[in-house]
Amino acid sequence: MTAGPADARVPAPPIPVLAVVGVGLIGGSFAAALRRAGHVGRVLGVGRNGPSLERARELGLIDEAVDAAEAAARADLIMLAAPVGTFGAILAEMRAALKPGAIVTDAGSTKVTVAQAARAALGERVASFIPGHPIAGAEKIGPDAADPGLYTGRSVILTPLPENLAADVARVRAAWEACGARVLDMDAAEHDQVLASVSHMPHFLAAVYVAQVARSADCRRRLAIAGTGFRDFTRIAAGSAEMWRDIFLSNRAAMKAELAQVRAVLDEAEQALDAGDGAALEALLEEAARFRRDWKPGH
Repeated sequence: MTAGPADARVPAPPIPVLAVVGVGLIGGSFAAALRRAGHVGRVLGVGRNGPSLERARELGLIDEAVDAAEAAARADLIMLAAPVGTFGAILAEMRAALKPGAIVTDAGSTKVTVAQAARAALGERVASFIPGHPIAGAEKIGPDAADPGLYTGRSVILTPLPENLAADVARVRAAWEACGARVLDMDAAEHDQVLASVSHMPHFLAAVYVAQVARSADCRRRLAIAGTGFRDFTRIAAGSAEMWRDIFLSNRAAMKAELAQVRAVLDEAEQALDAGDGAALEALLEEAARFRRDWKPGH
């Protein structure tokens, strides 16, 4: 009997097996977006928190939980979405078991130290590692925060290594595009300098300010009358402390350079206050207001 159309095999997805290390907002959203796009087959979850992995399975973000070595042996693409300070140990655990042809990428917010950790951990297999960073996020954490639309219209930066094969970079690019993202290439050092200014410093300043309010003797009174300005400025301070600790430390040279520039402007504003110089203060405020009004995301 001749096989009919109903017997035709369904084509395998571009990523037959995906492994996600850290199935929270970033990793869980990556898995959910690829699953929604039909770009992935089976999804493996890796993490330190058993109940969190079970919750990810209940939500359909992953199909099963495995350890790092098993993920390395089975997965075609591995996404590291854990704190960047853990990457070295995770990659070292994966190295011996890494499936031939497998690609490892990441969603870490710093790239120079991540690449260094990958070289140290993977050795001759470092060509398998393609560094990346989605410019997306929220203050929510854990599997329940995962959103298949998180990356739609957002930028993802790849900072390929000299050893990476063009075809492997293209596969990572295609995965992010399947999530709805725009993919850009950038030098790792340039990435870290730019992100220190527009991503890392806002969180640093928000967290430091919230810590100052929390330590005040009349904290409760202040919060009782806090409004939308406080809410909007401090929203990002509610993010993962472990994740941001690692980001700040791994990018500390660029962070210190940015802090020096922020401190110089703070000094300028404080001097205007001390002198009662309304014209100087208004000029600074107008400069900031005009710059912010003219900014359009993605441009």
